[in-house]
Amino acid sequence: STAVFEAETEKTGIKVKWQRAGTEITDSEKYALKSEGNKHSLTISNVGKDDDVTYAVIAGTSKVKFELKVKEPFSNNIILMFDAVPPAETQPEEPVDPIGLFVTRPQDGEVTAGGNITFTAKVAGESLLKKPSMKWFKGKWMDLASKVGKHLQLHDSYDRNNKVYTFEMEIIEANMTFAGGYRCEVSSKDKFDSSNFNLIVNGKMNSCHLLSYSYFFSFLWGRRMTSAFLRYDSQPDVDVWEILRKAPPSEYEKIAFQYGITDLRGMLKRLKRIKKEEKKSTAFLKKLDPAYQVDKGQKIKLMVEVANPDADVKWLKNGQEIQFSIIPCAHLSIFSNFSCFHPVCQDRDTELKSLHILPPIYIFEAIGNKRILTINHCSLADDAAYECVVAEEKSFTELFVKEPPILITHPLEDQMVMVGERVEFECEVSEEGATVKWEKDGVELTREETFKYRFKKDGKKQYLIINESTKEDSGHYTVKTNGGVSVAELIVQEKKLEVYQSIADLTVKARDQAVFKCEVSDENVKGIWLKNGKEVVPDERIKISHIGRIHKLTIEDVTPGDEADYSFIPQGFAYNLSAKLQFLEVKIDFVPREEPPKIHLDCLGQSPDTIVVVAENKLRLDVPISGDPTPTVIWQKVNKVIRPIFPIITHADCSFYFHCPQLLFESEGRVRVEKHEDHCVFIIEGAEKEDEGVYRVTVKNPVGEDKADITVKVIDVPDPPEAPKISNIGEDYCTVQWQPPTYDGGQPVLGYILERKKKKSYRWMRLNFDLLKELTYEAKRMIEGVVYEMRIYAVNSIGMSRPSPASQPFMPIAPPSEPTHFTVEDVSDTTVALKWRPPERIGAGGLDGYIVEYCKDGSSEWTPALPGLTERTTALIKDLVTGDKLYFRVKAINLAGESGAAIIKEPITVQEIMQRPKIWLPRHLRQTLVKKVGETINIMIPFQGKPRPKISWMKDGQTLDSKDVGIRNSNTDTILFIRKAELHHSGAYEVTLQIENMTDTVAITIQIIDKPGPPQNIKLADVWGFNVALEWTPPQDDGNAQILGYTVQKADKKTMEWYTVYDHYRRTNCVVSDLIMGNEYFFRVFSENLCGLSETAATTKNPAYIQKTAISFIFLDLSGDAKYRMFSKQGVLTLEIRKPTPFDGGFYTCKAVNERGEAEIECRLDVRGNQINIMDNINFAGKNQQ
Repeated sequence: STAVFEAETEKTGIKVKWQRAGTEITDSEKYALKSEGNKHSLTISNVGKDDDVTYAVIAGTSKVKFELKVKEPFSNNIILMFDAVPPAETQPEEPVDPIGLFVTRPQDGEVTAGGNITFTAKVAGESLLKKPSMKWFKGKWMDLASKVGKHLQLHDSYDRNNKVYTFEMEIIEANMTFAGGYRCEVSSKDKFDSSNFNLIVNGKMNSCHLLSYSYFFSFLWGRRMTSAFLRYDSQPDVDVWEILRKAPPSEYEKIAFQYGITDLRGMLKRLKRIKKEEKKSTAFLKKLDPAYQVDKGQKIKLMVEVANPDADVKWLKNGQEIQFSIIPCAHLSIFSNFSCFHPVCQDRDTELKSLHILPPIYIFEAIGNKRILTINHCSLADDAAYECVVAEEKSFTELFVKEPPILITHPLEDQMVMVGERVEFECEVSEEGATVKWEKDGVELTREETFKYRFKKDGKKQYLIINESTKEDSGHYTVKTNGGVSVAELIVQEKKLEVYQSIADLTVKARDQAVFKCEVSDENVKGIWLKNGKEVVPDERIKISHIGRIHKLTIEDVTPGDEADYSFIPQGFAYNLSAKLQFLEVKIDFVPREEPPKIHLDCLGQSPDTIVVVAENKLRLDVPISGDPTPTVIWQKVNKVIRPIFPIITHADCSFYFHCPQLLFESEGRVRVEKHEDHCVFIIEGAEKEDEGVYRVTVKNPVGEDKADITVKVIDVPDPPEAPKISNIGEDYCTVQWQPPTYDGGQPVLGYILERKKKKSYRWMRLNFDLLKELTYEAKRMIEGVVYEMRIYAVNSIGMSRPSPASQPFMPIAPPSEPTHFTVEDVSDTTVALKWRPPERIGAGGLDGYIVEYCKDGSSEWTPALPGLTERTTALIKDLVTGDKLYFRVKAINLAGESGAAIIKEPITVQEIMQRPKIWLPRHLRQTLVKKVGETINIMIPFQGKPRPKISWMKDGQTLDSKDVGIRNSNTDTILFIRKAELHHSGAYEVTLQIENMTDTVAITIQIIDKPGPPQNIKLADVWGFNVALEWTPPQDDGNAQILGYTVQKADKKTMEWYTVYDHYRRTNCVVSDLIMGNEYFFRVFSENLCGLSETAATTKNPAYIQKTAISFIFLDLSGDAKYRMFSKQGVLTLEIRKPTPFDGGFYTCKAVNERGEAEIECRLDVRGNQINIMDNINFAGKNQQ
């Protein structure tokens, strides 16, 4: 015997593998493999007991197992049709990890109402690190985990020996609402698989139903069975009438074939008469709909109409009665209609409205015959089965609560962090506690054993937290909901520290203040201060501070012991910032009484000594002086034209003043001078750019004077550069260009720092840690279709400038690829028709249109062929010079620019190509075209030929009249149009194409038909017994169509109601039988063709009278004649006549007798040649009525 297994895949072209006991099967004499489209089969020849093993079919990531059971009585021609058929007996075997996760998928199930059923799924666990997650669903959205209870139980177990997880869903006491489609989903880390199955719930069936199903499935599994086996299974009595009464009409043919019914039509006629009306509900006028659906948070009303307006109803939810409960506001003791009339509660604007409790979830209403259940603020807990009970009757429905899509109201932000820092992605969704899905570079993130990723929910906010980031964490992170997606990029950089301002050497005098200051790039970096290699311990005189990126060491009241080498070491970095503190001793020498003034500076004279001070810092300049008597000190700021500006004069009494009349004191002003015994101090508090210049100090006494010029240079961070310019925008990159700042802060610019952000975001992300030396930078790793902005910082030795203005917003997009299938469609003397297809890749920038250009052969200049862009994929280039050889190309254009060009490689000569005329006659016009009178005729005939051919239409050899028919011609087809067809439009039409001396001709035959006229010369040929013979002649007008037959009708003279005796009758004479004695009859005949019956009929002038005569019959008992075979099965009586002859014609009577009486029915048999015409069917079902 042979076994055939068949499988069907969703798509064609998928490679399918077959396995036997885990070993792949190859094509051989024993096994034949066949694939046609999406259907695949395995044929096993010479099936034996050795073939009784487990088989499997693998397609893509799906694997289905099945078994072949070989039994001796049924070994002939076993043909199996399967769809994930489970094994008949579960035998323990070591599972092999499949391509999918399932070892065994849940199968479709069928259960009787009130019964139990279990669906089982098995998952291979050998390759899984932990237990997989299993979810069961009904339909698309209903998660059955929330429905566990009286009617639903979920179980799972683990077989450690075979390493298989088993998941079970048990349905207890199933009812009709449980029927439908189900789905189970299993997931584990980056693996996922799902399986669909169906549940059918039937009403309670008797043994006859069960037998019919077992018989039917036995027929499917084995096409050939022994008669003994059939008799064994069919011993119980089967009520075919009951099966037909309950079956849908689509199952009638299958039931007739299954139970051997030979007169199905007769049984259905009787069944129609004995069918009982369905029992109508006495309690309900209108029941609940089968199902309702509502969005979460909305309200819904369930309404029924009862027959008795005073009837009490009960509402049940999942079989439990819904109880009404409400807590009134603080002012209500007795309430009606849930309203409070307290004046405070009536004022909705008062804060006391919080005293009211929210309206109840369930509200019951009775309005006349209507009973309404209102459910407010539907939640997932309200997704259940509901019943309305009136007395003993119930109305069922099911409510599905649909969750609205979760939207992302605040998207993720791009982030850049250092290695080891904490990363926190934050987004906001439209609903609190919503479930979201996090992915990194397309792979879903889960809580691993290392707890690298932590997920957090806070109201509507969702967080993804990475405690200690590493270089491997860089990438694109995505948060997904069922209503939106947001993507952000994380860049993790190695830790690098930049020193914006180093500490400088200091020279101070006794009891002065010394401040060491430095600035680094990371404000979170801590450090230590060292003095000659030993850590500095702060006290009342020595202060250490850290504010943002600035670290300071302040020493008050400097002493000689403070002179040393000081260093600052940032923690975690190999940096050592050093400076030296020098203590300045003031030596007092003997000065004679008369000594000219002297300024003691390192560099004196007209060449100025330069002092550099950082903007916003304090400048303190000690200028030692000598002279006796004490000289007067004058400070002034000089420009290129030497003249005093803001002169400051200090007397021996330590006061100073400007040359302008205002007298100032030494403690006032941002720029001031302090006078001491042997020196003066020039101080600028918070140096500014305007303080930069040459300062001249002049000392005078009666003995003489001395001068010194000091140049003060104020250095600062650079000015912000101008807004950068974006160019060369690609799919995920762009080029950023900028210009140096107009003012470099007095120090050369060391480099630049670039930042970017999304248009709708507020967070800027740094793109480089190493300073950019050039004025251009290629930014990469951007997301196509997202709008970005760029800004730039300039950095010098002092620090970083303020950010530049943001660049113009831009979107990383790439130009489309070149158009495809660019070809020449047609060429004439002055035109060329081109066509192409859209590019394979368009991108986020869309497609604005196409530009078409041409170039003459031998030239390199491309000329636009069309004005502007065209959105079509075809173009007709006009006004070309005949004989020119041209190259053509087309480019696709979008916001990013032009695509590559699709070029026709060979030049096209602009010259009409002669083409023979050819008519392509449609297939339906190759036969006679038949139309009815009044219909529209629209015939389109395509053709080819160049140049445009001359078209002519002829009918029956004559030129067509343009007033009677319409003809429209184009370059590719010709159309014949007739608005209302008439009989004279019939004929042979001829279409001729002519190009010079070349022609092509086709012929079309059109036949216009109409209803025929009535037959002629009808007469009564003869009247005898119960019979009348009629004769007539064909109609004079056949409607231009063949007469297909005649319809003969009779009418009793008393009633004149017409009844059809024959229809589609082809002869012109007939015999009307079975007429009633004593009555008079009129007869009429209609003729018929393709248009239908004639408008009028030919009627006999005189009636035919049926005389009353005696009729004698000869009765024969057929029970003993071998020529006749009689059958009786399931109430169906059948008489079979072998090789009938004309002698067998006559009336046959069938009589049925039982204890209650007898019944009989008769039919007539006419034998004509080799055909049998049975006027009535013999079908009778008799039952003994007890």
